[in-house]
Amino acid sequence: MKKFRKVLDGLTTSSPGGTIGSPSCGSAAGTPTAAPTPKEIDVQETLVSENFQLCKTVRHGFPYQPTALAFDPVQKILAIGSRSGGVRILGRPGVDCYCQHESGAAVLQLQFLINEGALVTACADDTLHLWNLRQRRPAVLHSLKFNRERITFCHLPFQSKWLYVGTERGNTHIVNIESFILSGYVIMWNKAIELSTKTHPGPVVHLSDSPKDEGKLLIGFESGTIVQWDLRAKKADFRIYYDEAIHSVSWHHEGKQFMCSHSDGSLTLWNLRNTTRPFQVTFPHGKIQKDGRKESCKPILKVEYKTSRSSEPFVIFSGGLSYDKAGRRPTLTIMHGKAITVLEMDYPIVEFMVLCETPYNNEVQEPYAVVVLLEKDLIVVDLTQSNFPVFENPYPMDIHESPVTCTAYFADCPPDIIPILYSIGAKHKKTGYSQKEWPISGGTWTLGSHTYPEIIITGHADGSIKFWDASAITLQMLYKLKTSKVFEKPKPGEGRAAELVEEDPFAVQMVSWCPQSRIFCVVGISAHIILYRFSKYDANTQIVSLEVRLQCESEDVISPSENENNPCFSEQGSHSPQPHHQHPASPGNRTPEGIKDSIPCLKVKDRVVRVPPGYQSELVIQLLWVDGEPPQQITSLDINSAYGLLAFGNCNGVAVVDYLQKTILLCMSTLDLYGAADPYQRLTRSPRRNRQSTSEFCMRGLSNFYSDSKKRIRTSYQSLTELTDNQQSIDMERSKSPTSDHVNGHCTSPTSQPCSAGKPRVPMGPEGPRLTRRGPGRPPFRKAQSAACMEISLPVSHTEESRENSFSRSRSSSVSSIDRDTKEAVTTLQFGESYGRKSDALPTPCLWVGTSLGVVLLIPMSIPTDQEERMEEPVTIGPSGAVLMLKGSVLRFAFLDLVGALIQSPYEVWRDLNAPEDPDRPRRRKLVHFSPSSSQDACGDGHLAVVCSERQAKVFLMPSQSCLFVHNITESSFVLRADVVSVCNSVCLACFCANGHVMTLSLPSLRPLMDVNYLPLTDMRIARTFCFTNGGQALYLSSPTEIQRITYSQEMCDNLQEMLGELFTPIETPEAQNRGFLKGFFGGNAHTFDREELFGEAAAGKASRSLAQHIPGQGGVEGMKVAASGAVGELARARIALDERGQRLGELEERTALMMTSAETFSKHAHELMLKCKDKKWYQF
Repeated sequence: MKKFRKVLDGLTTSSPGGTIGSPSCGSAAGTPTAAPTPKEIDVQETLVSENFQLCKTVRHGFPYQPTALAFDPVQKILAIGSRSGGVRILGRPGVDCYCQHESGAAVLQLQFLINEGALVTACADDTLHLWNLRQRRPAVLHSLKFNRERITFCHLPFQSKWLYVGTERGNTHIVNIESFILSGYVIMWNKAIELSTKTHPGPVVHLSDSPKDEGKLLIGFESGTIVQWDLRAKKADFRIYYDEAIHSVSWHHEGKQFMCSHSDGSLTLWNLRNTTRPFQVTFPHGKIQKDGRKESCKPILKVEYKTSRSSEPFVIFSGGLSYDKAGRRPTLTIMHGKAITVLEMDYPIVEFMVLCETPYNNEVQEPYAVVVLLEKDLIVVDLTQSNFPVFENPYPMDIHESPVTCTAYFADCPPDIIPILYSIGAKHKKTGYSQKEWPISGGTWTLGSHTYPEIIITGHADGSIKFWDASAITLQMLYKLKTSKVFEKPKPGEGRAAELVEEDPFAVQMVSWCPQSRIFCVVGISAHIILYRFSKYDANTQIVSLEVRLQCESEDVISPSENENNPCFSEQGSHSPQPHHQHPASPGNRTPEGIKDSIPCLKVKDRVVRVPPGYQSELVIQLLWVDGEPPQQITSLDINSAYGLLAFGNCNGVAVVDYLQKTILLCMSTLDLYGAADPYQRLTRSPRRNRQSTSEFCMRGLSNFYSDSKKRIRTSYQSLTELTDNQQSIDMERSKSPTSDHVNGHCTSPTSQPCSAGKPRVPMGPEGPRLTRRGPGRPPFRKAQSAACMEISLPVSHTEESRENSFSRSRSSSVSSIDRDTKEAVTTLQFGESYGRKSDALPTPCLWVGTSLGVVLLIPMSIPTDQEERMEEPVTIGPSGAVLMLKGSVLRFAFLDLVGALIQSPYEVWRDLNAPEDPDRPRRRKLVHFSPSSSQDACGDGHLAVVCSERQAKVFLMPSQSCLFVHNITESSFVLRADVVSVCNSVCLACFCANGHVMTLSLPSLRPLMDVNYLPLTDMRIARTFCFTNGGQALYLSSPTEIQRITYSQEMCDNLQEMLGELFTPIETPEAQNRGFLKGFFGGNAHTFDREELFGEAAAGKASRSLAQHIPGQGGVEGMKVAASGAVGELARARIALDERGQRLGELEERTALMMTSAETFSKHAHELMLKCKDKKWYQF
């Protein structure tokens, strides 16, 4: 615990030398500044470095770029491998584990050790790994790296410890699962095929033991050769040479027949009695044409042949459609008797697996479901019903249904909000699912004691919003909101939609939510804001539309020779932007020259609409086109339900809207907000020239943008909607060029200067610098981008050198130097009770405005307190008060009282405006205020303001505006996200930097508490979606389809084991069916096969050391003991027993020492007695 004293100057006015920018503001954390008043405050800081530790908690969503699938039929858990080396293991809801191979190599195949709590993974780097699943965080026990062979297929028979490994050369190796050492027994390809065969059979594509006899191994080669190898006799029983390539093989459970799928779309059934030709050849989707020939069909990639007692066998396969039907979706075909059912899938099929009642391959299989792994979805089909319905997926696999463009995370929400959202969302759920329980039901999970309500909000490219229940490290969809329903559908090829070629005009840029008042705000890509109120009742409503003209006056277009590489920007003129209150404008609002003016980008519905219960739109605010220039995107937003105000800003200025009275209170450029308090000496503008045709340049820029860059624009969704082999290279390329827009180098970052020039300004004669508008090829309207590549706060630069710079390049010169730019974007806004001026004696409602040049402005407001007056009297906004300065763009504000506690923003308690009127209890606004002076009578008036920018953090004392503490967060990088959060009953400042560091600073002293290099390389997706919340938690989009949650709290790290689910539960393996005397006699002697006798070192010898290298896993000796013990708690019990044994040995040692002391005493006394009686005669006793 640290206690510090600060000298405070209460309400007196400090000297000008002690204000912003003075040398008294030190650069080191905890450096105090001089203050004229001897008033002292005591702040007890309770947070120390030991309170912080960074670790991953859980990953939600669909595994990105899946490659492999496996299922344990006894434990009933599912494993999915991915191209990036990740493995997701799923059980019942709540049992969800993510593992990552250190190499990052793609997972080729997965094999469960059925009911053993272990998993074998085969990766693209030709390495086998054995994972221990008997612990909540699985770890690798062994690895085996093949040096001279490429792994193509693996097979592990049930209840066997010998793994068959097929290779690209056609050889089959055998690995001992317990020791992970190669056996000397090898089936070489040239021995498997006949010596007379002149061609290589190709890679091994299938391995399986015969259900009739485990001593017979069926080997399938890619070329069409099939060999049954007798493991005891070390020779081939039979060989099949087929002229079509083989993709998969599946046995009949009796072991007398097997089925193959081929590259020509055919299925062949082979009988072991006659292997010279197939017993049956079928083309399930190949029709006979008029000339008598079969249609050419696509390959059948996999087939499964499963038997059932009560019905005909199931033949299930993927692919095989005819080539002539272009555009058909991927299919899964189920052949059951004579009935053929074709299930069309939304995405390509990666893998499928039939779930059966028994783990034994020589029993009737009784299939009950099919798990189908698609490129972007996981579905399970119910085979027990004739219409084959799908099961309702309990996992959040549809996060990426539309690309995620923004995220928000709220911990410790009001407890009633989750049940209400769930009850509203449940009414809109899809129907038609199977009535049976979800078949993947393994593992155990219990609700931990350290849980509280948490909500995650995701915004999407199609304008939809999803609310997720994130309590207790799970994720469940609560409610979905579609913002596009507020607008009319743009007709294709008509008006503005055709000119903009905007694919996602409703894409969500940011959200603001007040859980207490349940007011929700959405900012869209088309420069629009929608305000929603929550109601449990449906209603008929007409949406009110406000239109704001927040556009600076434009200068003339400079010729391309003068600003060839500069994106133009407009300078604020002598007049402020004027607000317009205009209801739906038609697309025809144009000047005679055809320039679009005073029209919004979207058309709001102007009729009464029926809205269902839930979030109902109340107000839409849209920025307007001005003189052919589209509105700049909104970069900051804040809403306060107690004040009834909404503020937003962009690169041109800031606007404040009274959403209760539906009026615009303020619409002003950033420069005009300063008034006489402008801290910069700005150069005068050049005289106005004759205006050129702006529409020509605007439309030419658009046409260049959308014709030349159409293909490149699509890459903004590649990371979410396309599976490319060079995905990592794409991400690397994005991260190498953070300083410019990925489409054409035009930076439209919210927290940089979106409309500004990137080159240093050079004098152009006596007129001074010329300020330009947007030049040709610079799109006035940026496409709605997914979070995978949305721009973040980065400097504008157009040189080749800057495009290749690393993500953590220093950019102090481009954000702090007024020589570079006089255009300021409003980067953050915050309503709160504060002191607008030094002379204020009482706190009043204020709006804190932060800009991209590191300037903080305070705007005081006067809001009527009475409810009737509030709805009738106008809110008055005073001129700007305090001006504070920091390095870099301002990111975050927060307010503390004088004892260091966080001051919450005031809010209005939620009331349902659509509820029936109650005459006894009239609906009145109930406001909750947290005044800075309410809880500090002993400490005096005032409060602390925490301001964090991209480069530094400062703590100011209000109302004196003196800087108490300053800390330079980073010199070599810049902060992407910052927030003041509560951790361990205290507060701290949490920061995430562009170089991947996660830091925490104490408040108010800004003492560093934690600095962890968490991410070695930060890409745009993570930078755009990273967000902190209370309780020491954070999240980001780790891939286009997955959300990764992390914690930086030591307490949560300690409790994480309790919160995670158990993957392995002790279950007795089902007994094999009694085969009967006749079946056992005639069906082969399968149970006498001893693999140890054949493959062990005594019989087969040792394998060549150069063939494969054994690597011990990080699971270590403890993990191996756990795997070998056969019980989850064996190691813990062994430790306890060892401690008890040591304690007993200690007690025994003490007793031995006491006995030795007693013996010495007895010996001493005996010796004395002997000396005493030595000279006495016998009669003297």
